Amino acid sequence: MSFGEIFIILIPIFFVILLGFIAGNRGIFNKETSKGINTLVTKIALPAHLFVGITTTSRQTIFDKAPFLGALLIGVIGFFIVVLLVTKWTSRYDFVQSTMFSLNSTQPTFAFMGIPVMGSIFGAEAIAIPIALMGIIVNAVLDPMSTIFGTVGTRNKNSQSDENKESILKVTGKSILHGLTEPLACVPIIGLILVLVFNFQLPELGEKSLDQIGDVVSGVALFAVGVTIGINKIKLSLSAFSIAILKAIVQPLAMVGIAYALGLTHNDFVQAVLLVSFPGSAVATMIAIRFKSLETEVASAFVISAILSIVTLPFLITAIM
Repeated sequence: MSFGEIFIILIPIFFVILLGFIAGNRGIFNKETSKGINTLVTKIALPAHLFVGITTTSRQTIFDKAPFLGALLIGVIGFFIVVLLVTKWTSRYDFVQSTMFSLNSTQPTFAFMGIPVMGSIFGAEAIAIPIALMGIIVNAVLDPMSTIFGTVGTRNKNSQSDENKESILKVTGKSILHGLTEPLACVPIIGLILVLVFNFQLPELGEKSLDQIGDVVSGVALFAVGVTIGINKIKLSLSAFSIAILKAIVQPLAMVGIAYALGLTHNDFVQAVLLVSFPGSAVATMIAIRFKSLETEVASAFVISAILSIVTLPFLITAIM
């Protein structure tokens, strides 16, 4: 597939993002109203779409994705841990700041850009399982892990009392439970259990019913990305650029090496790389804001990585296809 063909595929995608940007920048949507769009996508429409994709897939096809899952675990969780350690050892950031820096350098906007971008290349049905697996890794592992690390770092700065140490256990349990109850984690998990354990296949009526809401994912998700970019102001800094470059360039290149080393099939190879090549996640930004750590830097990095992806995505797709 040539660069021109890839660019033609991406033009409508970036056009919808631009519309969302204008709406956010002009004040048609603000931080409060944009939450409604994000909630629709992440808690209703996308989970419905993924459930259909999983429960209309054969058990063997899911089993065949085991190497792909391994690549995602290394490319997401492994990358997060490496960046965290390097940042903590080589910078003046404390543990909380290093965690937020690493999280925002790692977590992609897979839920919003995965379906329109990858669906345009492979078809919507073919990418349901890859996106579902990424959803489980991010929502059930990466975000809870970052929340736990952030809490530990915050409390260690304030106190070393036994009471706080005991409360960390509660925080750990709550963080994991919260991650598992997120629709983007629990719905794919339920779908996988139904298929793998019970060999369940969704009836046609159920598929058509869920598709009524699931089919809105592509356009609405892209618009939501644009709105989020439009309502955030950019403050250029070395940290913001570092996060954006790690997210948009370094992590995809690292995944190329991981996928190649694990011997993934061509389609799995391309999908694994693309899933980590999307811009940084607004969810990761919100976690940093929750801990009052690098708020301006990560918000700016989100916008910078989104702009950077306009250039990197066409070149990356052309190179790996």
